[in-house]
Amino acid sequence: MRILIQGLSILGFLFIASMGTAQEGTVRGHIYDKNTGEPIIYSNMVLDGTTYGTNSDFEGFFNFSGIPVGKYILTGTYLGYDTISVEVEVKDGGITNKTLYLEESSVNLGVVNISASREVARTEVQISKIQVTPKQIKALPSTGGDADIVQYLQVLPGVISTGDQGGQLFIRGGSPVQNKILLDGLTIYNPFHSIGFYSIFETEIIRNVDVLTGGFNAEHGGRISAIVDINTREGNRSRVAGQLSASPFMVKALVETPIIKFEEGKGSTSLILTAKKSIIDQTSKSLYNYATPSDSLGLPFEFLDMYGKLSMITSNGSKFNFFGFNFADTYNNPSIAKIDWTNYGGGTNFTLVPTSSGMILGGLIGFSEYAVGLKEDNDNPRSSKIREITVGLDFTIFGKDSEFNYGFDVKGIRTDFNFTNPFGSQLEQFQNTTEIAGFFKYRKVIAEKLIIEPGLRAQFYASQAKFSPEPRLGIKFNATDKLRFKAAGGLYTQNLMSTSNERDVVNLFSGFLSGPESSVVDTEGNLTTDKIQKAAHAVAGVEVDITDNIQINVEGYFKDFNQLIIVNRNKVNATDPDFSTEKGEAYGVDFSLKYETSKWYLWSTYSLGKVTRFDGEQTFPTVFDRRHNVNFLLSYNIDEAGDFQVSARWNMGSGFPFTKTQAFYNQNLFEDGVSTNVLQDNPDDVGILYSDIRNGGRLPYYHRLDLSVTKIFRLSKNTNIEVVGSVTNTYNRENIFYFDRVEYERVDQLPILPSIGVKFNF
Repeated sequence: MRILIQGLSILGFLFIASMGTAQEGTVRGHIYDKNTGEPIIYSNMVLDGTTYGTNSDFEGFFNFSGIPVGKYILTGTYLGYDTISVEVEVKDGGITNKTLYLEESSVNLGVVNISASREVARTEVQISKIQVTPKQIKALPSTGGDADIVQYLQVLPGVISTGDQGGQLFIRGGSPVQNKILLDGLTIYNPFHSIGFYSIFETEIIRNVDVLTGGFNAEHGGRISAIVDINTREGNRSRVAGQLSASPFMVKALVETPIIKFEEGKGSTSLILTAKKSIIDQTSKSLYNYATPSDSLGLPFEFLDMYGKLSMITSNGSKFNFFGFNFADTYNNPSIAKIDWTNYGGGTNFTLVPTSSGMILGGLIGFSEYAVGLKEDNDNPRSSKIREITVGLDFTIFGKDSEFNYGFDVKGIRTDFNFTNPFGSQLEQFQNTTEIAGFFKYRKVIAEKLIIEPGLRAQFYASQAKFSPEPRLGIKFNATDKLRFKAAGGLYTQNLMSTSNERDVVNLFSGFLSGPESSVVDTEGNLTTDKIQKAAHAVAGVEVDITDNIQINVEGYFKDFNQLIIVNRNKVNATDPDFSTEKGEAYGVDFSLKYETSKWYLWSTYSLGKVTRFDGEQTFPTVFDRRHNVNFLLSYNIDEAGDFQVSARWNMGSGFPFTKTQAFYNQNLFEDGVSTNVLQDNPDDVGILYSDIRNGGRLPYYHRLDLSVTKIFRLSKNTNIEVVGSVTNTYNRENIFYFDRVEYERVDQLPILPSIGVKFNF
């Protein structure tokens, strides 16, 4: 561990030494809203009379490096705010820190004709990376009046959802366990509630979401498919504020308050608390009784989510956050299954901006624990618990047209799993393991045309005594101001496994195990000592700005899952291995088009993909292999203030694969052991013989239209009432959920669900 830290530190010092500081200096700082203290995201920062320009990030931070010594005028602009200009002096080898405060203006800055997002696209690789903001999430038709990130993720190219009930997300061929979901840096093992419209994340406190669907660089590891990185904002730094809301689906409350109020040039402390509780299990008995399994049952979904965050920001932009969360979910349908899960944790993350050093330091200390239990009719219960403790540090050094980022993270992971299969064989695991990783990434802009971003992650899995070097690379070429080509790739590993199985009637149970210590059989039937899951990614694409308001993005990808470890749930004899391996491939092409003005927001995607697995006997499509997927999102502001908005979303996808039924038989469970009278018994249990061709059938196409109308009634400057009317599955499409083979009964996804939600914002 000490050697790893020393090595990374040496890399940082060598980079600083190679930069050279002769007759050059640095200008950096933060830009905030003058009234609220909120960071101004993607503001345009320029040194007047020069070619030096940059944009602030999601924390309002900006940086100019390699600036010749002298005096300059630093100007910050953002639409809807007055321009601000201050004088800065750059000294040889020095760092000039400036904090700027923009004041809202009643006049739009029409002279600002450089798109901040386009400028970021020209200076960062951003392949297979989609940044999602709360504004975009709220543009989506909101089920029950509450827009949710899980609903927006489903309209992203390459993302497949399996449905309205117990839906999971599959990203460019990766199953849920192969996608890492982060909340303020901590791993969330099950971020989606049993009713597939809602996640655990509160939209009102999200600052930004980075969705990395493949080819991600070395700062991320431990997963072989994708990353979804969600960061929350601080509480209001100037006044007490909040929201109360109610709909047929849930009630929720949010309150935020300054503890030390924001003042220019001084630090501040704030607190934000949120809670939301589902009520659909009660309201559905009268409002949606046509959609419930029985009149007395209602829609059997319950959840309760709570989150809190204390934030301290210093006068120079350094920041300390302390946060905690508790999420709980229950699905209780006596005819199918009962499942309960909880996910709780907390920690602290921080960013240090030293006034006399060119290095920015970030860190994270925290833990997250997930526990789940499942009981199905006529089946043994299952349980799983996983706890992860995380410590990480990262360092960022800015150079002229370059950026060097390096760091390390250490994770202590404990798994506790218990499962008994239909043959009576039990699989248990109680394991403590440690994962240690170090990484570095370097980004260089050459002549404003070429961006190269090489990286390397060194991952060590203690329980497997396995060291994995994982090179990564991203490249972008700005052919013209409006045409950009990009590519990325790398090697990826993970030690985490899931116990989900495609033949579960309701795939709500997400049990987790660390990589096996026991024997593993490869696809050729041989025992293998290599028990780490592996994948390689290759992605290439093109970005085109048709106009200032229309952007097109096309990306082709290939993921080679060259080793996947799976649980052998069909184990019959004690000598049979607990685990086996599969191989897989995922490839396709994603198209997206975005059109955005002050009134219109249009987002349209088409994904063509194919996902297969090889189990040693046959190659078959996965159960989430949706070959064609189309999403169309349209939002329109009827008035200039944006207080009256209509939205529509339509999704169509080709049918998922399934394994056909070959025959039925009377299944004798030998309940009396060796004394069972097999000649005279006539058991009630029905056994199923599946087709030898795995996933050889296809379900019908899925399509659904959602609509919503939002109207805001303003009572004062900071107080308003927001009313949202929505219709989910507007034309009442009967989309299949699953087919009960034993009862020979089709079960559909949720039918048409109209609703009205009311929010009081203060």
